[in-house]
Amino acid sequence: MHHAHRISLNRHLVFFAAGACLIAGACDPADGNPEPDLDAELRPLLDSQGVESVVAPPEQDPALVELGQLLFFEKELSGRRNISCATCHHPLLGSADAQSQSRGQGGLGLGPQRVLGDPDTVFLARNALSLWNRGVPGWDVMFWDGRLGGNPTDGYFSPAGDATPQDFSSAVAAFSIIPLTPDEEMRGFPGELDVHGNENEMAHLTNDDFADIWPLVVARAMGVPEYEQRLLAAFPGASAAEINIVHLCEALGAFMIDAFTALDAPFDRYLAGDDSALSDAEKRGALLFYGRANCSACHSGGLQTDFGFHNVATPQVGTGRPEDAPYDLGHYRVSDDPADMYKFRTPSLRNIELEGPWMHNGAFEDLEDVVRHHLDPEASLIGYDDLQVEPELAGTYHPEKNQELLDLVDPALAVEGEPLSDEELADLMAFLSALTDPSSLNLFHLIPAAVPSGLPIDD
Repeated sequence: MHHAHRISLNRHLVFFAAGACLIAGACDPADGNPEPDLDAELRPLLDSQGVESVVAPPEQDPALVELGQLLFFEKELSGRRNISCATCHHPLLGSADAQSQSRGQGGLGLGPQRVLGDPDTVFLARNALSLWNRGVPGWDVMFWDGRLGGNPTDGYFSPAGDATPQDFSSAVAAFSIIPLTPDEEMRGFPGELDVHGNENEMAHLTNDDFADIWPLVVARAMGVPEYEQRLLAAFPGASAAEINIVHLCEALGAFMIDAFTALDAPFDRYLAGDDSALSDAEKRGALLFYGRANCSACHSGGLQTDFGFHNVATPQVGTGRPEDAPYDLGHYRVSDDPADMYKFRTPSLRNIELEGPWMHNGAFEDLEDVVRHHLDPEASLIGYDDLQVEPELAGTYHPEKNQELLDLVDPALAVEGEPLSDEELADLMAFLSALTDPSSLNLFHLIPAAVPSGLPIDD
């Protein structure tokens, strides 16, 4: 039976056997020695690895944010007028969609309740990534395989190649040009009518016709009087004829940055100097995370990501990418370098509890199982159960790839010294809880009452 991802925000309330110390400064009942000074251990460790408070993104233009919010929930931008950005990145679903792999074009409903609709409904190849903190300076790589990225100084790259616009202010703004284009995602398939029974003028194009698709999306927006008015007001130097996909994506980017920046977790307050912000269990977990458990070899810095690509031997389960189905070769398909086989971008761990299922294909529905996999990928692969992915994908686990995955696994996964005990694992989970920003737990205010097209936003 498939379950929605589990949010366990009280994992840090871990109580050990009777007699264990419950407050800082209490004595260890075994030897009478005082508890170690965890801050005296942790702060030098964080300093040695350059773990500092995260620089917040700049404030966004309120007019752009308001426009972007409407566009984010607007189905008018999709070919069949039946899917929006929020379908896969909903504020109430950890800025993702709570599915192991997203049900794309033709799916019905939101989140765990979303089902395959008409016969042409397909699963998208990968788990929907969250949008937390994508506007933080230096976040220049997008998607699990890194196929889009860049910055204003170095320029931008994407699957569109030379057609990739170069006028974006950030990678998170540029990000939106891609989900609009695939037939299985937002554009729709040939021969299918939109929700009004009208022809989809985008459907005859191919997934590679980026430069032809984007103007049609812009025309959809400009065909709604309120969007035309808002776009021209937000970009006063542009005429109606000059409004293009960059303008729409800049608004979407401004909203995503404003809405999903989450930098007030307990760990943030600790980095800012408040020793009381973390419990003893969370501090012990941080010592393991940045120490013996070796998590920070990839999940480095204040955002817990090196923005790099690593093979962590994730079970090959699900649809795979179309070009390699039923497998997914990851960053290799972007770099064409065999050394990148099965590598995927290191996700930030901020708000990690809120965005399951986890991994590039949603292979795990429980965060503790993800951690256990990193600590012992071989044992995890042997015992893997694919009943935790979407029901229609049960039976798609491919253990024949396990040995190849392990042969190529990143050596950084190795724990230094003895394997973690159950108590240490509990501490590590407590630290992951300390990366959750409480303000992210209630984002109802991000959902508009309606959008200018009049299309529904809640299905």
